[in-house]
Amino acid sequence: MTHHPTAAIIVAHGQPSEPGPPEATLAEFASHVAQTLPGWQVTSATLANPGALDAALADSPENPLIYPMFMSQGWFTQTHLINRLGDHAARVALPFGVDPGLPDMADALLRGVLAEQGWRAEDTQLFLAGHGSGRSPNAARDTYAFAEALADRIQFSEQRVGFVEQPPHLEDAAAGLSAQSICLPFFAAKLGHVIDDIPEALNSTGFAGIRLDPVGCAPMAPALVSAALLRANQDQSAVQTSPHLLKD
Repeated sequence: MTHHPTAAIIVAHGQPSEPGPPEATLAEFASHVAQTLPGWQVTSATLANPGALDAALADSPENPLIYPMFMSQGWFTQTHLINRLGDHAARVALPFGVDPGLPDMADALLRGVLAEQGWRAEDTQLFLAGHGSGRSPNAARDTYAFAEALADRIQFSEQRVGFVEQPPHLEDAAAGLSAQSICLPFFAAKLGHVIDDIPEALNSTGFAGIRLDPVGCAPMAPALVSAALLRANQDQSAVQTSPHLLKD
């Protein structure tokens, strides 16, 4: 049976220590996405907020499309999120971090910053700050894939990648960057690591360049998610199906 959902739930990790503010921020993001999808019901939930995903699923029409606002395709999106769906029939789209349109969006974002500063890319360094992982290669894999795709679109004088949880660590990768540098966090939201670890690492190296918000907070991000939802809704091969839906 082919399902044509007009409902989507944007799911993010959230923040276990203080789940309320990230939940509200994600809800606002979902409202922006909904504005570009007439006829759709677009809601949101963070996994860190107890009961939020269950409530969103209960309020959603049948067979919603789940959009992971995550930066890599790995255990959280392919196993944990599927398990959290329980008996609910749903489909899970590719996460934000591996969206094929993300490098183009970041390219446009960075060109805008260069224009504002009056800089040329070939005279500017770019530092991509990623999460990484000491347990899985997936986070670094998808960060490097993004970095390579971005380098194909815009050539900086130097492009570096550093991670919070694995080598090369942020402070090592950022050491020696000039004042004509841009730091772009490869994160979905302005939480935890983006608020604490990245600024601390940059401060420790005397970084004097431009510090951008995470790529997931870019003004063009809602439009990117909207396009991804439309694409996933039309292409059955682009989604992962929950076990419950497979039984139907």
